[in-house]
Amino acid sequence: MIWPGMGDPSKRRKTIRYLAITAAIGIGVALANTLVIQKIVKADDPLYQCINDRDIKYQLSATLEIYIDGVKQNIPANVGITKDCQRSLYTLSDDGVIHAGWTKQYPFEVGQFLWIMGFDIRSVDDAKSKIYVNGIESPNYIHTLLQDGAHYRAEFVSMNSQGTPTFTPPK
Repeated sequence: MIWPGMGDPSKRRKTIRYLAITAAIGIGVALANTLVIQKIVKADDPLYQCINDRDIKYQLSATLEIYIDGVKQNIPANVGITKDCQRSLYTLSDDGVIHAGWTKQYPFEVGQFLWIMGFDIRSVDDAKSKIYVNGIESPNYIHTLLQDGAHYRAEFVSMNSQGTPTFTPPK
């Protein structure tokens, strides 16, 4: 089968040249987006930046307890801290105290800390899971804003506990 534009050798060269130029432009735009634009957009986003050499003016600390299916989970020390980088949301010890810091006031959320911690939020049932702030249920779930000195209790229900369907065929 001869594809349109590929029968005549001169048309074939022009078509292949056009496709090569189009592919090069597409790859160039994708690389520019990844390497340049995303770095510019994320330059002022504290969730993607290290705070090691920054003048931190906004700080807060709060306590967080995480329960999965009624079992209390340990929040490890040094979440958000590596050898070369301290993130804006971090822990210093395993006592449940989380810290946040940035160059200016920023609306940090519970879910952002869970993301930095590596918590798999996709494995929990959002409809049954809850987050409490100082004993009162938050309507914002994981988007609950962190407040200095507040106590947070996150109660998550796993997808396959409490009779949630697993979509496996019956026996």
